[in-house]
Amino acid sequence: MTIQTGDTIPSVKLMQAGAEGPQEVDSAEVLGSGTAVLFGVPGAFTPTCSAKHLPGFVQQAAALKAKGVGTVACVAVNDAFVMQAWGKDQGVEDQVLMLADGSANFIKALGLEQDLTARGLGVRAQRFAMILKDGKVTYVGVEQPGAFDVSSAETVLAKL
Repeated sequence: MTIQTGDTIPSVKLMQAGAEGPQEVDSAEVLGSGTAVLFGVPGAFTPTCSAKHLPGFVQQAAALKAKGVGTVACVAVNDAFVMQAWGKDQGVEDQVLMLADGSANFIKALGLEQDLTARGLGVRAQRFAMILKDGKVTYVGVEQPGAFDVSSAETVLAKL
């Protein structure tokens, strides 16, 4: 079942690149306190994800923080090394937390997976964004295939 407004973010192990290699983090701990924005992409280094989705949140990071957002996080079904390299390539620095969900366990817990096996990509995240307040979903926007509207940084800003 797909996560809905009013639901609590599930507690699932994610990975984050650190100085000493990949570090395990808990989704509920990272996103469960204060106001957080989480957006998911089908894959690092993919066209829309790299040209629009992640760059939009990097560009709007200060505006999001000005509206009380303490954490902006990106999740993809990639490994922590890929997420770290993509973040570096995109100039993320400390503006967006890059979270790896290599086995899609978190994405499946959210009910936001899509099977792209026929296209050689395996199970991936749908394109989405959500706003969380103390771990509760207050907004969730899931894109239709090929669309980029309800999960953009600008849309999220307008929903805060």
